[in-house]
Amino acid sequence: MSAALAPLPAFAVVALLVMIAVWELQRRTRNAGYVDVAWALMLGCAALYFGWIGTGDIHARTLIAAMGGLWGFRLGLHLVARVLAEPEDGRYAHLRAHWKDDQTKLLGFFVFQAGLTVLFALPFLAVAQNPQAPSVLAAAAAIAIWLISWLGASIADRQLTRFRGNPGNRGQTCRVGLWRYSRHPNYFFEWLHWFAYVILAIGSPLFWFSVAGPVLMFLSLRFVTGIPFVEAQSLRSRGDDYREYQRTTNAFFPWWPRNSTR
Repeated sequence: MSAALAPLPAFAVVALLVMIAVWELQRRTRNAGYVDVAWALMLGCAALYFGWIGTGDIHARTLIAAMGGLWGFRLGLHLVARVLAEPEDGRYAHLRAHWKDDQTKLLGFFVFQAGLTVLFALPFLAVAQNPQAPSVLAAAAAIAIWLISWLGASIADRQLTRFRGNPGNRGQTCRVGLWRYSRHPNYFFEWLHWFAYVILAIGSPLFWFSVAGPVLMFLSLRFVTGIPFVEAQSLRSRGDDYREYQRTTNAFFPWWPRNSTR
């Protein structure tokens, strides 16, 4: 194994053990939403771990520890607040019912999430092993992308939380603020922030691992575990109102809404 990849196996083992523990937690609580919390917090821990143990430039390591760590912990804390305040997310409730609460299948799902955590930690490792210090311009660009993404994701999450917290909005689709321009602005800014790490990884022997971040995140959110699952649940719970939202609003990239057909 390349010396640059040396920190990866230990993190992979920890990710697997954590997800098995979280699987046991969902078995006891009947709430699989904890998998999202664990996923986000593990990525935050990965950024701190690789930033600490990496052999690259100290400035690159400090930036990845701060940026990746803060992003993961912000998302994790947002998700844990939602999991503790609400019943099991409808996506997971539907999956549980579809699998007839087969815990073997659910364990496989959690182990799969551990593997995804390792894949999405690769950009952090690429930066932490970069022997070149980022230029002032590169660092400024990376921080700017990260800040814009942080602000956008935070605003989108806050707007949705406020909308869902109003009992009068039950059964309706959130179209306020950023949600008027994208059906998933939180996902868009999650994807956007990974480009900050691509910039910081320029010159790294693992540079192409950083490119995997935005590529895999887009594919995952757009076609696998993100939008398809969320929208299937939204159609089950909000029906025609959500179908109209789909007709008028871009799924991912923010843009002006189209005219309603109502």
